[in-house]
Formats: sequence, C-alpha cells, structure tokens
Amino acid sequence: MSQHLTATTLSESDSKSLLSSFGVPFAAERKVSTGVEAVAAAKDLGYPVVVKLGGDKIAHKTERGLVRLRLSNEESVLRAAKELLDAAVRDDGEVHLLVAPMISGTRELIAGLLVDPQFGPTIMVGVGGVMAEVIKDVAFRPAPVDEKMAREMIASLRMQDLLLEYRGEAAVNIDQLVATIVGLSNFSEQRQDVVSVDINPLIVRETGELVAVDALVEIGVRNVSNVSSRTPYTDSQFRALFEARGVLVTGASSHPGKFGFVSLHNILASGYAGGVYGTNLSGEEVLGISTVADIDQLPDNEIDLVFVCTPASANPDLLRACARKGIRAAFLTSAGYGEAGDEGKKLEDELIQLADELGILLAGPNGQGVVSTPSNLCAQIVAPYPPAGHIAVASQSGNFVSSFLNYSRQTGVGISRAVSAGNAAALGVADLIQWYATDTASKVSLAYVEGIVDGRGLMSKLAAVTKVKPVVLVKGGATDKGARAAASHTGALAANDSIFDGACRAGGITRAATVEEAFEAAATFATQPLPKGPNVIILTTAGGWGVVTSDAIAQDGSLQLMALPEDLQAEIDTKLPPRWSRNNPVDCAGGETRDTIPEVMEMIARHKDVDAVIYLGLGIQANQARLMREGAYYPDHGLERIVEYHERQDARFAEAAHALSVSTGKPILVATELAVADPDNAGVRTVRETGRLCYASGNRAAVALGHMYRYAVHIGHAQR
Repeated sequence: MSQHLTATTLSESDSKSLLSSFGVPFAAERKVSTGVEAVAAAKDLGYPVVVKLGGDKIAHKTERGLVRLRLSNEESVLRAAKELLDAAVRDDGEVHLLVAPMISGTRELIAGLLVDPQFGPTIMVGVGGVMAEVIKDVAFRPAPVDEKMAREMIASLRMQDLLLEYRGEAAVNIDQLVATIVGLSNFSEQRQDVVSVDINPLIVRETGELVAVDALVEIGVRNVSNVSSRTPYTDSQFRALFEARGVLVTGASSHPGKFGFVSLHNILASGYAGGVYGTNLSGEEVLGISTVADIDQLPDNEIDLVFVCTPASANPDLLRACARKGIRAAFLTSAGYGEAGDEGKKLEDELIQLADELGILLAGPNGQGVVSTPSNLCAQIVAPYPPAGHIAVASQSGNFVSSFLNYSRQTGVGISRAVSAGNAAALGVADLIQWYATDTASKVSLAYVEGIVDGRGLMSKLAAVTKVKPVVLVKGGATDKGARAAASHTGALAANDSIFDGACRAGGITRAATVEEAFEAAATFATQPLPKGPNVIILTTAGGWGVVTSDAIAQDGSLQLMALPEDLQAEIDTKLPPRWSRNNPVDCAGGETRDTIPEVMEMIARHKDVDAVIYLGLGIQANQARLMREGAYYPDHGLERIVEYHERQDARFAEAAHALSVSTGKPILVATELAVADPDNAGVRTVRETGRLCYASGNRAAVALGHMYRYAVHIGHAQR
C-alpha cells in the first residue's frame, strides 16, 4: 500500500510528457482513441509498432495483458486496438491507445524516484524489465544527485558486465544514463508534488543508446518525517559529561549486586582523579565514599556530572537539586520511560523539558553509562573499561557499547569516549558524533543505530561530520516505515535497508555489515594512514592465504590487485629464489632468510605505484617457538636459542610493518589467524604494542582497507 494515501497516478502519456523535458530519452509516440487512428499513427512512425491501452488509472499494463508487441501491418494494428479497447473495465476510467515504434534490445534498465518517509526524495537506478523485482540489482541515493554521484550509483551495481559490450552490442551509453538520473533528481527538486516516478524499462539498443518505453508518475502530498529542531547541546555541556571535575552517583548502594554499587565501583576502579560523591538515604559509607542523604549537603560548583541510579519518580526533584549545585550533565540508567509505553513516554518528555529548562545535558534514560579514557572515567553499570585510544563510540544499544569495548580490550586498539544513548530521549547518536568531530582525543566515530525516526536529520548530521572525520556505522532492524508506491516498480524495490545504504554512501558514511566489521573498520581508521589510491600488493609467506585475500580484494569492488611492476619484480628477484610467484600476491615460497621479509616489504611499500600493502603470515616462526617451548625437550638441544630467535624474528617483522607505514604514509595491514588463535604470539603481540590492529584473516584486512579507500575518495584524499 502506498504511504502517500492521496497520490494520483498519471497516465503513461502524461507521465512521459512531464519527464521528457528533464532529459529522459523517450521513443516517439502517438496518443489515439480508435483503431483507425492507431493505423495512421503506425504508418507515420513506421512498422513494426507497439500498441498499449493507457489511462489515468492503468498502472501495470504488462501484468494485465494490455500491451501488443511487434505489430507489422495494418490488420494486426486494427485487431490489437479492438482487443485492447474491449479489455478496458469500468475502474480504468477514460482510456486511450498509445502507438510507438517497436524498440528492441537484449538489455533493460530501470530508473525512478520515490519519496521515502524517513529519507525524503530518493533516486534509483538498476537492472530493469519484468524481472527487476526478482534481480533487485539497484542503487538508491537521496536527492539531489549530481553527475558524480550518478556515476557512483551506476558503478555500485553488481551486474557491471551488462553495461559493457555484450554479445556484439555496444556498451551502454553511460553519459545518457547519468543524464537520466540527474534529470530525475532535478524533477524531484522542481516538482514538490511528485511522490513517485517509475521508468521501466530503459531499453539498451544495439548501439548502446537508451530508450525509455514506459513511465509512470504519481502526484500527491509528500509525507516525510520532520527533521529534529532541538537546540544542540553546548561544548561546555559535553565537557561536563566527558571531562567532569566531579561525579555524583545518586542511589549509591553498599550491595555489590545493585547499579548504585557497581557504577561507583567502576568509577573508582578506573582511576578517575576527580571528586567522587554519592547519595544514599541512610548516608552510609560505600567503598570509602561518605554518602549524603540530601544533594543540598554537597559542595557547590565542584560536580559536573550526575550518574543517576534512582527510580524515575525521584528524578525530577533530583535534577532540580543537581542544577542548584551547578551540575551540567546527567546520565540516567533509570528505566520506566519511553520504553515502558505511553505513560513512560509522557514522563520522558516532561523530564527532557525540565532538563532543558535547567540547562542540563540529559543522556539516557535507560542507558548503561559513559566512558572517557582521557579522564580515566568509567561511569557504567557494566564492564569493561577499555584501553585508551582514538575510537569514539555512540550506540542506541548498551550491549553493543560493551561489544566494542570488549573488542578494544582484545585487540589493544583503544577507545576515547563511549556512550550508550539508551532511549536517546534528548542526546542522540548523531549529537554525540557531531561533538566527537570536534574532540581532539577522537579520530573516528563508531556507532550502532536502530529504530530510526528522523532519517534525514540523522544522515545530514553524519554526512557533515564525514568531511572532518570518518564515521563507521552498523545498523540493526529497519526504518520505522519504508517507502512503498502501489503503482511503482521503484517503490516495490525500495527496501528500507537499500535506501538507508544509499544515504550512507551519499554521505561518505562507512556502513559495516556486522559489529565485528564495524570495529575493525574503526580500528583501521584510528591507526592506519588513508590510502592515496586503490593499488594493493599482497606479501605472503604461503600461497593459499594470498589467493583468498586476492578474492576478497576483487569482491570489494573498489580496491585493485595491481599488476606487479616490472622494476619492482626485478628488485624482488634479488631477494627471493627463482621459485617465488613473480606476481601479485608476492609469494615468498619459503625462500625467506633472516632479513627477507623486512627487505621485500620495504621494496613494495616504497614503490611509487603501490598505495597499500597487506602482509600475511606473521607469527609462523613464533608459533613453532611456542610448540618448542611447551614441549618436553625445552630448553635443551639448542631449543632455548632457536625459540628466542623465532620470536625475535616475528617481532621484527611486525615492527618493520609499522615503521614502514609511518615513514611512507601508506597503510600496511598485517593479518594472521594467530591474532585470535594465539594473541600472545610474539608477532601478534608486537602489532598490538605498536597500537595497530592485527587482523584475523586477509579477507578481513581487505574489507577494512576497502572501507578506508572509499572514504579517502569521498573526501578527495584518494583518486579512483
């Protein structure tokens, strides 16, 4: 069912009339009323022709059998005209015949426009025809779409071979397809009453030229969610949240199982150096902190952040008391608000209004906490506390904040700030990411979102941030209401996720498929230099790893497994035996000596045409050393010396990768399954000590590198 309840579908003829002035390449066509007029039109246009039944209330003609193809003479046109007019039903309203030349082609595309309730006017292009909804190879982008974005849309389609020379036919005229996409975007901007456009099929002629043979336009009232108009929080309010001079825990408890104990414990255990305070109705001592029964007993202007573990009913008076003490930020773990139904939503709205009146930043409610490693602050009702680093986390799910922090502890790639936004009643994910863009402690934002209610607002904020710092996002669930246009293939293809994905791509937002991929992408942004181009060389100590990683680079679609330059091949020849692969991947084939890996890696990294390196096989020697160390023969038989040598070698290789990356300004990603299988392996441990991520496989490294390269292109740092 259409989301635009008052929409009216124009006839094919009227739809084409509107769109033709915006660059859509339609075939010549005649609108007639009778069979005799159809014959005259056919003679004028030239046989063979197509005859269709048209009308304002006729949408999918093919499904109803209202199209006659390849009519080659007067008799067949008359017969078709009679059959079509006889097929009209009362609900079709006033009908007519459309006569057009028979356009043939073995390839069909589709283009369209829809107005999504979350993301507004959105342009689509893809593989078309009657199978369009089955193939579902389409790309969406929010309007306006310029020529550059139109080309990116086309390049993102899976079935790229259809656009090339095909069975003796010329390649698709990409300039013509781009003009159609941009024309639809201009149409959406100029006609604010248009809610849907469907151009299907766009037939590709033998010459590669495009001809649109069908079109539908829906007119109606655009139903798009309003962009939030909340006044942004100030930098001083964010500083109160992340760099508080003092923290107050309300509802502090001596019971180790309660939030009031756990949060106080975590603040103290993380080494927070500011003042720590607590309230407790009994005024008892908790973990060495003397609590008070009344906030008014606390000192003025020494506390910036209150961590609320009290019931919802107590919180309005609590916030008023906090404001009197100069507290400017509040994190609420309290439940019973918007997640609890209509009454809870009312309480939530009232609390937001009160916090705004008091000038207090309100995080939560129903959240898990806030982490700020520059302040050694772990104000959370859960573990863990991560190592310090440059990834800033914002999440609508507290569980995923914990996931990201756990990955940080596992990999050693640290966190700067982290907030579980809970209900995100006042402080949302986008608000946090906007502030992270100004935060010198943060290099990349990592976010989890779900239940989006303001898609346009979210994307406009995040897209602005990507001009300054990368944003990595993983999404759960679907938007609240996806676009559906009853008369349109475009609407049927507009799955919520595909529109969201198109909005991310348009804004330069790095969208990850999984939580693991999201963390690894963020860790890569935080620790590696951006590539200046797509050319990748794989350095490997075993062939199979290189083959799988090559496949991953090919599947990425943006990176290029470059051909090995002749001068580089000749240089590597001086370091490896004749049996080496002499190709990319550079497979050492077991010909390494003590210094081979660092020397060959340097040759590769310093070559002017190489943009990035993926190094596979770190840790092999140290892995053998582990088996020797754990065996019954250690440390005799010379094992102690060889164990120390093997471990030192892998540490050297890891150090060489880091040093080369720093000196060349090129990303060098190190991958081995030992990152997970044996994190204490000397090679893996050394990568971790350099502050970088050791990837669990070559394909995971390739995925992360692909995300970095696309972002580099988006901000103009790299060329395609």
